[in-house]
Amino acid sequence: MLKRCMIERDIPGIGEFSTTELCGAARASNQALANIGSDIQWQHSYVAGDKTFCVYLADSEETIRKHSELSGIPVGTITEVPEIIDPLTANN
Repeated sequence: MLKRCMIERDIPGIGEFSTTELCGAARASNQALANIGSDIQWQHSYVAGDKTFCVYLADSEETIRKHSELSGIPVGTITEVPEIIDPLTANN
């Protein structure tokens, strides 16, 4: 079963990256995902200053670290996110 994880990555200057540089990072991630297979999925990432906050579905922390090695994109903190709330949660 895949678990939702937030991955905090320290990447100096990423907030200043051009669209071309961000596309290159996304391509590297996609290639690593294709090599690993269905044990990991990239949902989306937030880019802010010198960090990215990436939301992935993965079977394990080990698979996330394997993706990092294959893509060349560093991993900082990995936090499992078992629950999501949003404004619609108030309607339950």
